[in-house]
Amino acid sequence: MLNHMHYILSYQVVEDYVARRGAFRKAHLELVRNAFAQGDLVLAGALDDPPDGAVLVFRGSEAAAQAFAISDPYVSNGLVTSWKVRKWNTVVGDGAEMPEL
Repeated sequence: MLNHMHYILSYQVVEDYVARRGAFRKAHLELVRNAFAQGDLVLAGALDDPPDGAVLVFRGSEAAAQAFAISDPYVSNGLVTSWKVRKWNTVVGDGAEMPEL
């Protein structure tokens, strides 16, 4: 049985995030790719104009999103000033649960 629940992990980042992320980017992207390959991560990316945060969408488990943030080198090295996981009730799209009419 598929688990259709989605969770959004949102990051707020330091003002000079773009300049500082280079040292940790390879390890961060490896974590992203592994989470995607395992089926936990659906979509991820940095916000732009201004580059003040990022959004990652996880499928099925709030714990997976929390574990990702805790192990993310952007978080552990102070580039992320705060992060939050929220349940997202999806209704349309891959893996969404269309409500009954």
